[in-house]
Amino acid sequence: MGKNVLIIGASGDIGKQVAYQLGQEGYFLILHYHNNNNAVGELQDKLGNQVIGTIKADLSHVDGIETLLSNILYPIDSVIFASGIAYYGLFQDTPEAIFDEMIAIHVKAPFSIVKALLPAMISRKAGKIILISSIWGEIGASFEVLYSAVKGAQNSFVKALAKEVGPSGITVNAVSPGFIDTKMNPLSDDDKAALVNDIPLNRAGTTQDVADAVSFLLSDKASYIHGEILKVTGGWD
Repeated sequence: MGKNVLIIGASGDIGKQVAYQLGQEGYFLILHYHNNNNAVGELQDKLGNQVIGTIKADLSHVDGIETLLSNILYPIDSVIFASGIAYYGLFQDTPEAIFDEMIAIHVKAPFSIVKALLPAMISRKAGKIILISSIWGEIGASFEVLYSAVKGAQNSFVKALAKEVGPSGITVNAVSPGFIDTKMNPLSDDDKAALVNDIPLNRAGTTQDVADAVSFLLSDKASYIHGEILKVTGGWD
């Protein structure tokens, strides 16, 4: 491939699988992470020279975003946003600090990073931007009102930005997973079985399912897919 891909949140379950998939396909990777040094180290060991940079930064703060941007040493052909945190609880009980953190990580950080990367992409008349959103950003979920709201903001961002930068040769899309069996979904076995029973394909999604969708959107086969929220849900909605 020979193209440079910046992966935001490469140390999470989905981010790691996306990074591994793309590294195997020949992309050169710049991996962002916050705390999980071990996960990024494992990716470097597995992918070798396909990893051309790692950047540690806390994107819940403006200075962390600036740290990330100042440490990007290569041209970025594509950027994938796979970072995120969840919060479970009644909306009216949500602490103010959680409001700030969720909005910063899911909304301000991707918006600010894309804003910084766009001029070079526009100059080259090429670029791909992909956000990992969520089915809750489309249909909402009780006890995850804030998470649903910030993912909805990402979806609106994708659709609006696509209209603005499409004429410059840049595609903008999102992958919207349903129930993916990761640490962000710490359900009991009984709860998981009940949920899977509602999924038409009768199984939980995997990080590989999400990575395959990202790989497709980065490929030339998806060159005419633009401004879309690609569901990876097994038919669950």
